[in-house]
Formats: sequence, structure tokens, C-alpha cells
Amino acid sequence: MNVIYTAIGTAIGGRTGSASSSDGALAVKLVRPQELGGTGKGGTNPEQLFACGYAACFASTLDHLAGQKKLLLPNNEITAYIGLSRRAEGGFGLTAKLEINLGNLRKEDADALVAQAHTICPYSNSIAGNVAVELVVTRVGS
Repeated sequence: MNVIYTAIGTAIGGRTGSASSSDGALAVKLVRPQELGGTGKGGTNPEQLFACGYAACFASTLDHLAGQKKLLLPNNEITAYIGLSRRAEGGFGLTAKLEINLGNLRKEDADALVAQAHTICPYSNSIAGNVAVELVVTRVGS
């Protein structure tokens, strides 16, 4: 692959430490969720960061494709749900669900756009075959 951009992030102290980007634009305190024995307060966690990144990337992919197809997507809204679960064979794994609001876009156009976006979004491609992703298109016009 020809790398066109590299983000650099550093985490110190794992789930109870901090993380920041190399350019200083992002700096967060990390806290363990209550479900994993932490307080869940005063910071964020890796799953929340992944959810935000996936949602933003998928939204941008939709915007890109809509522009190519001359479709109007004035306010697409993506909500990502990233679940952390125990794997039967040991260790942990992730699940993903994307709720995709494409406003009043016709259902046929929305479904086709979402399916195509899922094949080219870098996050979708990176987790393909490893993470089950559920795509749910909501609030689409008739």
C-alpha cells in the first residue's frame, strides 16, 4: 500500500492513563469503564475513541461517494456502537454497529451508498473478517 497519511498517537498507562496525538491536537485522560471495574468517569476509553473515529471516517466516505454520484447528503449522521466482548477461544474482541442517518435520501440510493461505503471505508476494510459490523440505515425518505 502507498501510505498517504500517518497519524501518530501515544498512550501511557493503558486504560487508566492518558493518550495524545503527536501534534498535540488530541490529548485525553483514559479511564476504565465501570463494566471493566473502573469508575467510568473523568475520561474516555479506547472503544469510545474507536467509535468516534469509525463514525467520522464512514461519514466522510459517504460524503465522498455522494459527491461522485451527485447525491445531496446535507447532514449525514453516523452513530457507532463499539462493543467489547470476551471471545469463546480466549481474549477479547470487538463488535460494531453503525446507525446511518441519511436524511431524506431515497431508500434504494441510501442502501446502495452505504453498501459501497462499507467496501471502501478504511475502518471497515481494516476490521473486515475480524469484527462483525451491523449497518442500520435510519430516517430515510420514501
